Amino acid sequence: MKMKSTPTRSAQLSRRSFLTKGALGGTAAAGAALAAPAVLAQAPIQMRMQTSWPAANIWQQFAQNYADRVEAMSGGRISVDVLPAGAIVGAFQVMDACSDGILDAAHSVPPYWYGKSKASSLFGTGPVYGGDAINLLAWFNEGGGDELYRELTQDILGLNVVGRLGYPMPLQPFGWFKGEVNTVADLQGFRYRTVGLAADLLQKMGMSVAQLPGGEIVPAMERGVIDAFEFNNPTSDRQFGAQDVAKNYYLGSYHQATETIEYIFNKDFLDDLDDDLRAIVMHSVEAATLKNIGFALDSYSADLKALVEEDNVILHQTSDEILDAQLQAWTELEAELMAEDPFMKKVLDSQRAWNERTAYYQIMNDGNASTARAYEHVFPGRLNQG
Repeated sequence: MKMKSTPTRSAQLSRRSFLTKGALGGTAAAGAALAAPAVLAQAPIQMRMQTSWPAANIWQQFAQNYADRVEAMSGGRISVDVLPAGAIVGAFQVMDACSDGILDAAHSVPPYWYGKSKASSLFGTGPVYGGDAINLLAWFNEGGGDELYRELTQDILGLNVVGRLGYPMPLQPFGWFKGEVNTVADLQGFRYRTVGLAADLLQKMGMSVAQLPGGEIVPAMERGVIDAFEFNNPTSDRQFGAQDVAKNYYLGSYHQATETIEYIFNKDFLDDLDDDLRAIVMHSVEAATLKNIGFALDSYSADLKALVEEDNVILHQTSDEILDAQLQAWTELEAELMAEDPFMKKVLDSQRAWNERTAYYQIMNDGNASTARAYEHVFPGRLNQG
């Protein structure tokens, strides 16, 4: 069982090396070593995971769904303690806490460590190439994104972590506004909450941006610190109380068109696990992703319905003018990022090459047989109800 009192695991003795040395240490030591495995087998390895979410947020349940799978597949040999934001460190500090060994793992999103490197956002809220978040997750797993992530975190930033991406998020809403916003001129001077490169993007469009963790958004709106905001989805937004501070909810935006959940692990913690347990910890990300896709769709759709029917929220589609301006701003921002940072260019070139092929397939396969056409056939007029 690992000690939790030290800030780093680099000096800790692994369980396997302890048992090996015990087995070679003479008759008495060998006898003790023979007894030790039975004792250790009864005590689960404690894995301390903190999220970047409040305890009452749906994404906290996402993390718990991951923990449940680790515990089930390990036969109880690993016990995961899932903690909310602020339990040990702040929502934006989980990357450092994992690197330092204060946490064994974290459940967050890459833009939350944007202050270390803007390139972090390319793994969570990067430029739009026509693909969706499934495409981003596929690039990470099959297109070389995982190695670029490792290069950024370990080689460039010197962080003692291993990361995986999971749960591709649906296209995100533009967010919550007190009044209607239909033109770029309507956005000028707005104090708006978002995170990552979306902040740079919207500043180009004349907005003033504050990067806040989810639990601070609605209080900031109530105090007048911000005028408008987005977080991610109808369920989280409703749990935060967004409907109590604004009634105009704009859906479908390019500011964060492709985002995924991020799982961060302390590298020493992973290295010290037996091979089968390490595989369980890593591959449970994939298992939880499948669970959370269905869990989210059920929750998000129910809460969108409740926002309209119970909370009197007015749904809007983000206007073509604003969407076109977002795309143009992404083009300008991407060029600046590639000129400033060779690593940013390396990642963006990789993503562009991947999406040119894969997003083309997605778009051509959808073609005229769109989901909207089929939905309108079965539920005529429903899409116009707002």
